[in-house]
This record gives sequence, structure tokens and C-alpha cells, in this order.
Amino acid sequence: MGTLVEPALLLLLWQSVWALDIPLEVRQPPTIIKQSVKDHIVDPKDTMVIECEAKGNPHPIFSWRRNGKYFNVARDSQASMRRRSGTLDIYAKNNPEQYEAEYQCIASNEYGSAYSNKIRLRLYRAPVWPREILEPVVISAGLPLVLSCDPPPGPPKPETYWMSSCSYARPFNWPIQTAFPTMQPVRPDRRVSMGVNGDLYFSNVLFNDSATDYCCNARFPYKNVIQQKMPVVVKVLTTRTVSEAAPSWLSPTGSSSSILVLQGEELLLECIAAGVWTKDGDELVVRPRMRVKNFNKMIQIPRASFDDAGEYVCSATNKIGYIEHTITVRVKAAPFWLEKPADLVLAPEENGRLVCRSDGVPRPTINWFLNGEPIETATPLPNRQVSGDTLTLRSVTIENNGVYQCNASNPFGYLLANAFVNVLHATPRILGPRNELNKVTEGTNVFLHCRFFGSPVPELRWSKYGQGNLEGNRFKTHSNGTLEIKRIRIEDQGTYLCIVSNVAGRDESQVRIEVKEPTLIVTKPQSLKVIRGTDVRFECGVKADVTTPVTTTWLKGKKPVSLGWRITMDESNLVITNVNRDDEGNYTCVIKSELDQKSASARLLVMDRPDPPTNLELSDPYERSVRLSWAPGDSNHNPISEYLVQYDDDDWLPGKWKNLSTYAGNLNSVVLHLTPFTYYEFRVIAINEIGMSRPSRPSKRFQSSGAPPDVIPKNLKGVGTWRNNMEISWEPLTYREWNGPHLKYLVWWRRRDSREEWKNATTKWLKYYIYDADTFTPYDIKVQAVNDFGLGPESPVVTGYSGEDRPLAAPLNLRVSDIESTQATLHWDTVERGSIMGELKEYKIYYWRDSSQLRWHRVNRGMKSKVFPNDDPEPSGVLTGLIPYSNYKMYIVVANNRYEGPPSNNIHFSTPEGVPSVPKSFRIQQRHLDSIYVDWDLPAEPNGIITGYSLKYQTVNATRGEELRVEEFLPNVTSFSVRRYDRYTRYRFSVAARTRIGIGEWHTEESPHYTTEIYAQDQVDISTQGWFIGIMCAVALIVLILLIVCFIKRSRGGKYPVREKKDISLEPVDDKDQEGSFDYREEERGLQRGQPSMEAMMKRSDSDDSLVDYGEGGEIPFNEDGSFIGQYTGTRRDVRDLDFGGSLELHSPMNTIYSLA
Repeated sequence: MGTLVEPALLLLLWQSVWALDIPLEVRQPPTIIKQSVKDHIVDPKDTMVIECEAKGNPHPIFSWRRNGKYFNVARDSQASMRRRSGTLDIYAKNNPEQYEAEYQCIASNEYGSAYSNKIRLRLYRAPVWPREILEPVVISAGLPLVLSCDPPPGPPKPETYWMSSCSYARPFNWPIQTAFPTMQPVRPDRRVSMGVNGDLYFSNVLFNDSATDYCCNARFPYKNVIQQKMPVVVKVLTTRTVSEAAPSWLSPTGSSSSILVLQGEELLLECIAAGVWTKDGDELVVRPRMRVKNFNKMIQIPRASFDDAGEYVCSATNKIGYIEHTITVRVKAAPFWLEKPADLVLAPEENGRLVCRSDGVPRPTINWFLNGEPIETATPLPNRQVSGDTLTLRSVTIENNGVYQCNASNPFGYLLANAFVNVLHATPRILGPRNELNKVTEGTNVFLHCRFFGSPVPELRWSKYGQGNLEGNRFKTHSNGTLEIKRIRIEDQGTYLCIVSNVAGRDESQVRIEVKEPTLIVTKPQSLKVIRGTDVRFECGVKADVTTPVTTTWLKGKKPVSLGWRITMDESNLVITNVNRDDEGNYTCVIKSELDQKSASARLLVMDRPDPPTNLELSDPYERSVRLSWAPGDSNHNPISEYLVQYDDDDWLPGKWKNLSTYAGNLNSVVLHLTPFTYYEFRVIAINEIGMSRPSRPSKRFQSSGAPPDVIPKNLKGVGTWRNNMEISWEPLTYREWNGPHLKYLVWWRRRDSREEWKNATTKWLKYYIYDADTFTPYDIKVQAVNDFGLGPESPVVTGYSGEDRPLAAPLNLRVSDIESTQATLHWDTVERGSIMGELKEYKIYYWRDSSQLRWHRVNRGMKSKVFPNDDPEPSGVLTGLIPYSNYKMYIVVANNRYEGPPSNNIHFSTPEGVPSVPKSFRIQQRHLDSIYVDWDLPAEPNGIITGYSLKYQTVNATRGEELRVEEFLPNVTSFSVRRYDRYTRYRFSVAARTRIGIGEWHTEESPHYTTEIYAQDQVDISTQGWFIGIMCAVALIVLILLIVCFIKRSRGGKYPVREKKDISLEPVDDKDQEGSFDYREEERGLQRGQPSMEAMMKRSDSDDSLVDYGEGGEIPFNEDGSFIGQYTGTRRDVRDLDFGGSLELHSPMNTIYSLA
């Protein structure tokens, strides 16, 4: 048998070859419905599956060919076929390479054989790059360089890319810029490119190219595995001058090359040297299908066509020379279908035709096969004729049954199609559901399907209510039996009948149509642009058929909106509260009924503060400036108005950012003015109307160069700390004001009243001392900062003074005038300047209250002082805060900045009377139900002779509007009683003392509430009531009896003989007592026999003084002297078993009460 198909060159996806729509219960030849792709790659570690599925009646039998020979699957222990399928499963645990071959599936039954494509099975092999240490590439700066990749071949072919900073392979002796480099992709530019073959090209090498290493990475898409080649280090040798050279081609080499590409495949034209492209001598016109990439070094055409054939010229030029490279592109085409053969179902004596029409470059060769055999070798039939791509059958018989294969092939691939011819008689039948109800919307195109089968092909007719023939105007019947009704109307509603018939019979089916009004969106959502945090509402008004329910769904993009507390639906409207940037997007309102679906979209734009700038770079460094550039972030639909640049110059506490300056929003590169000799980090904040962005990432750390100081030390002063010295001090320059290392201060001074030269000294401290100076002598002083870069500016000249000494004289003639009750005016004579021994600072008065003019009133004699910074020729001052009607003493001193002088003589003066202070201890009491009693004490400070008291009072109840009442009292009256209207009446009292000068300060207080009901009902003293006296006597008697009993018990408790306890015979323990039971009937019998005397009670057993018996569940008994009652018995005895020679009673707390009754 000859070759069926040519070797496959194309990688195809899964194919499904569909036969004519014939019911499977009708006898028919096999049809391949599923098969693996022509180039099938599998992983030998997994089960290798080659798919082959077919249908037919009878069900097909499957077999396989491998490399053109029969493959006996049953005898292969590692291969099997699935049940009722041709799918092949290969479990190749041992030697999987033996299964790399070309497979073809054959599906056969009694009516013919169908063949699949030839499937080339290839094994996926884990790619392995050799583990090798690559020697550094040493090259001079300015020369071209190619780093080869050479990835493992696959299959499939890998995708390659280059990375830098592959740190683990870096030699230890090679310098690096960062402590912990991380892998970064190599960014292509006009100088650096990655070729189609995976190599990395440098048009000319720079010294910076040696700052990292490079490694090629290959990604294998079948298993998504990435393999990395060992890194290679580039060492660039620098020279004083880099020689210039004419351009040269790194890829492709030479002056010309050619490329063959198949139609539909990707075409890549590469020219590694930035140049200009032309085609066929004219300037290259970049069409929509064409992309110029990689800085004009590559032309990409995703799907090549015959129009892309021609000569492409890439040229490159510089000032040294000009070069060209011509690439000839030839476009060929693998075979492709123009018309594919279709299955034929014919009745006897009918005619048929199979057409196998394809095209390609070169034109494909057409070969016909019958059941896998060349048709030339098949049994000749006079009614079968082959003419090129057409096979004609006339007056067919059963002998024409079979599966015909058409193969179209050229050097670049092949196409294989199966088509069967099935000759049979079949009664017409309608396939699919019957008596359907179709609900449709008005105005749509409606298709009523009526799939049918029969042989010969039945005639089909559509009618409404079984009358007439529907054809023409808006009705059209398709060959597959479908009736199309265009723009259906309400009057088209009704029952339609589909009738099929041929010579063998007839069949029919009816379809009922209900026409509904279409669903409409009458209010469409409007696009919105809002500020983050606001609320939005998308409206979506709906109109639909009243008999058709509709549902409303909102989509964001293509996904349903997730409803929650923030996103809700109000009927068909969407409400979003507190919108954020994640809410931004396209929103679609989808109105869906059972018949149709309508949608309307709107876009939501959320305005927000900008995104932070990125990629901060520093350039153009100078002594006091540097250029800062950045990439602006997204403005978030609100223009950026300005940028705020911040800096951090704190070495010790980084992170304290300070504002430097603001710049216009259309800038992204500014010059920053800096302080010399300072480390800086910068960050940028974008600002729009909404707010400020988050800060950008900090820039690289930058240090400005040094300079002499610019700042004058502030607050320069000269002050003496001792009488013969002067301390020159100043505020230090901040570290940022140093402008350089080793900051010091140059101090200058000279005596002001002399003509001596300036003297100077250099110090690193903030003080400098001048010694051997006269007391309080003026000096001219100045200071300037100095560092390693030079001297800073001099400060202005300031006058300082040497040290002061103690004043030698006291102010004279201290006197008092204008004496009032609380203040007095003082006068004194000035002290000569020479006696002050320094700068006059102040006069200081020392005074104290010596006594009160009221002999009985005690006073506080603590000394007080007051300063008067008065330099008038006739100094004076007012002394305030005095207490009236008091005797005072005082003296005065003069003071300079360090010392006070000797005191003056003491003087005496007295203050006149004043108004008194508030009376003390004001009290409000209710001594009777119908009156309120108030009293008070003398004021703390009478401030004179008390002449009487004034008392004002009135009710505070809102319902009473009584007038204010005033009572006057003599100085010896300090109480008052007022009658109440009722028990709810409250009063507001104000009391003040007075002297002959006037009334003093008032004290105001309100009476409290006195509303206790019991107190108001009967004000009878309870202690006088008879019943109360009787109860108290009974309680006292009971307490007395209990005390007597306790005394007697304690006096007898420790005197019982322990020996008697030991002599008592031990009886067996009663089980009931062991269980904790107790018979209170014994107690009742004891009570009935009569109560014993007190003496009999005291003569109890030796354990009577314990609170509980010793035994289970009871407490451990101790007597009053601490002896352990149970130490001799160890068990608890039943009281009833002991004979005490008298009436026996239980030890119970009730016994005492009974004995007292």
C-alpha cells in the first residue's frame, strides 16, 4: 500500500472532524471525531496519551500504525487502548525513547475505514545547562560585545531573556556596588539588545557594564520550567581615549541574508545596530500589522502574508562611516483549505460529488484514497471518476459505500480529510424535540429549527396552522430545515408546522410561538467623576413585557458586582457609598429576561490624591546644589498642581523629614539648593486638589561638598562671673551650619575705653574667659566660626562687662506717703553709681506685718519683698497687697546683677481701717420642723473694729416671689432663726460683717432640703416610748444571762480529768453514726423527761466542751486549753452508749436556750 500522507511540518491544535448530521442509529461508515495534534509532545514521566475517537454504526474497531507499520497494542506490555475508543495509553517506565515515532489511528467497520492524521510523538526532556564556571570576558571600552546564550534545544523551543546581578556566581575578588545585589532584567536600549537567537549584543561597551554579571535564562513553556545559565562577568578595560569606529553589524553578519517564512507565521527581521529600514528601495511604510521594536532594531510582523515578501535593507551610520544589510524575505505557504470534502448520504441511483480544493505555495498535490488505500489501487467502478480535486459518483450503488480520504500536500505540510459515502434508503424523520413552545421578543429574527434526515433527501415545507406554504417576504427556509422569520411581529404569533417527505414516507412536527414585548432600558446610567469618599448612584430604568419577569445584574468590567454593606441595589439602581479607587471602572447594567437581554454601561472615575512619584535620580552635583528628577505618578483624574520636595539630613535619627521647597506640577526635574558638607536623602510628594500623595521612596544618599561657615554665632554676650573676669559666650552653630569638618570659634576682644589692639583666641568650646580685668569694665567683643575650609563672617561688635562686686552703700531717706488701707507710696534717695559696683539692676523693699491694731488679733510676721527697677532721679514706688488696720516695718537695699547692698534703716507705718473679710463658719441648721437656724463667727481678717453684721435672705422656691429681707445685727449677735412656711421651703442666706468704713465681702449659701416624711409626721422622741424601753430591757437581760453562762462554761472547761476518759470502755461504733445519721427522738425524750439543772449540764462527759464529736465528717475537737479530745479514742462514740450516771442530754446549741426558758 502506498504512502497515505506526507510528513507533517505544521503544529496543529486538536481537530474535530464532523460528519453529516445522521442519526447514530442509522448504519454509517466511521467518522474520526477527535485526535491528537500532529506534533504531540509528552512527558515520559506521565502516562503518554494519544487520542483517537470515532463514531459509526456499527461501532468502529480501532487499530494503530507506528512508523507506517502495524502496531500490535495487545502484545505491548506498556501500551493499551481504552474501551470502545482508540485512545492509546502508554506507560513507558522503561526505555520511553522507543515510543518516539509517528502514529496513525484507523477506525473501521463493515462500511469503511477512517484514518487520522499522522501524529508525531516527541518526548519532553528536562532541559539541562552544563554547570560550568565561565571565565570573565575581558574587553576594551568602546568595542562591540556578544554574549552567547545557546539554550538547550527542547522540545519545545524555549523563550530566552537575560538577567543581571546573578550574585551567587560572582567572583569574590570582583568589586560590587551593593552589599546584596538582586537579579534584575537587562533593559534593552539603543546600545544593548537581545537577539532573536537569545544572544546579548552590546554595540559598544562602557565601563559601567562591568558593574554586574550577566546570565541567560530559558523558559520552557511545556512544563513552565526556567533554567539559568552560569553567570558571566565582563571586565572592561579603560583607556585615556576611546577610539571611534565605523558601525558594524553584530546580527546578522555580512551585507545580505535571506529569510523564508510561511504564511501566517510570525516574521522577525533583526538588525543589531540602530539603523533605518527600507523595503525594495523605498522608505518602509509601517502598516498596522507591522511593529518596529527594540529601538528600531527589529521589525515584527505577527502573521506574515505574501505582501510581506521582498528585500528589506537596514542601514546604520555615524560620523565615521555608513553600512547596509539586505534581508531577502520569501513567503511560502503550507496547504490550506478552500473547500473541504463533506460526507455524502445518497439514495441508490443518485449522483454525488466530493470536492477537495486547497491552495499553498507551491500549489499542493491532491491525492485520493479509499479506506486508506490509493484510489488507483481500489476496485475500478465505472460510475466513479477522479478529476484532480473532484471525485464524481453517478448512479450510485451499495458498492460506492466507503470512507474517502483526500490528501493535499506540498513541501511545507499536508492536509488530510475523511468523507464517507453512504448509499441507503431511509424514511424521513425529524430529529430533535417536537411540539415546542418558543417565546420570542418582537422585532427579533426568529429561527424555527427542524433538523431532519432521510434518503433520498426529503422535501421540506413550513406552514402556519397547516395552511399554505411560508416562503418569501419575511420568511425564509434554509436547506437544513430551519425557518427564519425576520423582524417578527405580534401577528406572527401562532402554531407552525414542519413537514418532510420523500418517496419512502412523511413526517411532521409543530412549533408554537408566543411574541412578547422587548425589554428596554429607558434610563441609562451616566458616567460619573467623583472624589474618593463620596456616594454615587447609577440609575437603570427598565421597561419590559408585563408577563415576563426580569432580573437586574450589575457588572464591573466583566465580573458581577459583589453587593455588601457599601455597595447595594435600590430596585434596579446601583448605589455605592464611600467610593474608593478600587471602585473605579466600567459598570454595566444587565437587564435579563427569559427571552432577551439588554445592557447599558457607564464609567466611574474616582478622583483621589496622586500616586507617589517614582524613580528618583540625582544628577549635576555642585557645591551647594544638585538636580533631582523623578517620574510622576498617576494623577488619579485630578491634575497635579505642585510637588513638595522633602529632605532628611539627620545622620543620627534618620526618618525626620523636613520640607525643602514646592515646585509647579508640570515639572519633574528641579535644582535643589543645599547646605554644604551635609548628607541628604530626598523624597517627593505630589499634590492635587484632593490632597497629598504618599511620599515617594527616598533617593540615594548624597553628600554636598564643604565650604566656609555662612552663619554668625548668635546671642553673643560678655558677662563677668567674678569681680575680675569676663565670660564671653554665644550660641553654637547647628551641625547643619558647620559647612565642613572641625568647627571652631575665633573670639575677639578689647577694652572699650582704651586704644589697645584687638586680641583673639580660638576655641572649640562655647565660652571663653578673660581674667585680670577691672571690676565692671566695658569690653568690645566679637566672634566668628571657622572650619577646615576657611573663616566665616564676623559678628557685629557687642559690649560686654567684667564681673560685679557687692554694692557699698544703702539707699537713704526711705519714707512713706499716701498710706491707704491696702497700699502705700514709698520714696527714697538714689545711690551713687560708683557705690553700686556694677550695673544697677533694682531697688528691693523688704517689709513685714509687725502686728494688728486690734490687740487680740494675731498676725503672720513673715517677711515679704518687692523690687522696683527704677532708675529715676527721684525714685518711688507703690507697695500693694497690705492688710488694713495693721502695723508694718520695712527697709530697702540696692542690687546689681550679682549682689545686694547693705540694708537701710527700718521705718514703721500703720494702715487705716478697711472693710472686713467674709465671716467664718457660716452654718445652717433645722432645730425644729417649722424654723431654720443660722449662725456664724468673726471674719478671719476684721480689718478694723467690727460694728455689726448684715443678713439678707429670701426663699429660693420657684413658686414664691417673696422680696429680699435684710436683718442688721450688733457685733455681739452672730445667729438668727427664721420661720418656714412649710417643710419644703428653702432659703438663700447672705451674711457680711461691717466696720465704720463699710460692709465687707458677702457669704452666700442656700439651706438644704428637709423633707424626711417620718420626721415630718410625728416629732416624738422614740427614747421616751414604753415599747422601746421594754425591748431594750429584754435585750439587756438576755445578754446578761448569756454572759453568765459563757463565764461558767469557761471556768469549768479545762478541769475534767483525762484519766477518766481513758477508763471509759469503748463500745462498738454504731453504723448509723458512721453514716452520719442522728436520731432526734432521743432529744425529744430527754426534753419530755424534764430539763436538768445548770449543774447537771456542766457535769457532762470529758468531751462536752468540743463543738462537734470527733469522727467522720466532723471537725477535730479541741478544748479551751488546746488539748486534742480525740487523741485517746480515735473514733467518735454514740452518746447514747455512754453511762454518765444521770440524765443524759445531747450536746446541742438549743440546750442552752431550753435551760433558760
